[in-house]
Formats: sequence, C-alpha cells, structure tokens
Amino acid sequence: MLPHKISIIAFAVAATTVATAILASGLLSGNRTIYNQGNVNTIGVGVYWDSACTNNVSSINWGSLEPGSNVDRTVYVQNEGNVPMTLSLTEGNWDPTSASTHISLDWDREGSVIDAGSVLQTVLTLSVSSEVDGITSFSFDLTITGTESAS
Repeated sequence: MLPHKISIIAFAVAATTVATAILASGLLSGNRTIYNQGNVNTIGVGVYWDSACTNNVSSINWGSLEPGSNVDRTVYVQNEGNVPMTLSLTEGNWDPTSASTHISLDWDREGSVIDAGSVLQTVLTLSVSSEVDGITSFSFDLTITGTESAS
C-alpha cells in the first residue's frame, strides 16, 4: 500500500471515531418547542346574602322558632366556575342528633342548573315539627354542592 492511502484510511478511521464520540457524548442535539394551551373545567359554589355576591354567607341564624313554624332565608348561589353545574343540598352534623327528626331544611333549587358566572336567588326553608319536644337549641351543617352538568 502506498503511504498516502494509509494516511487516508487512518484519517477516515480517526474521523469516524471522533464523530462517534461526539454523538455518544451528546454534543450534537436538536429540539423543538411546541406551544400548548387549554382550559381546565372548574366548579365553584359561592353563597351570598346579596344578589351582587359581595356579602358571603358563613353562617345562618334561624332565631327563636315555635313548634310547627317555618322560617325562610333568602340567599344567592353563584357558579364561580367555568362550566354549568347542577345544585344539591345536604345537611348533617346535627346537635343534638335528635333534632334532625323534628327539624328539616328544604330549598327551591334542588337539581337546578346554573351556567358559569350566573347567580340564582334561593330560598332555604327551615321547618320545625309541631311535636318537637326537649330541644331548646340546635345546630347543623348545610352543604350546597355543585356538580358539573352533563352537556
């Protein structure tokens, strides 16, 4: 073989070795940034004393009640999320526990659908049985739940 052919072969081997080493070391790389966007569906239930939704309801005082009486309280429920929601109401944590058999809570919005950002006037009605006995005071928790409405 001629000396310059050996030099070319040696150079080709060396160049291949260097290229392999560069690729293996990660010095050559490429990337592409892809923009992403989307929306996350949210549910938010706000309960207020006023239709402008500025005075938050944190507790309700039903006052002194007579056996056989009904008392109404008007509140405003706002969908603070970004999807329509269906309303439901539950109560629990009665004190004393026997109060739940003589006192009941009802409202006029069970199953109502509220669009995102909308407000519904709601009447809560507390009813005391005429046969209530031995209960001089009571407390309970009221929970208004919004569940995403099926489209």
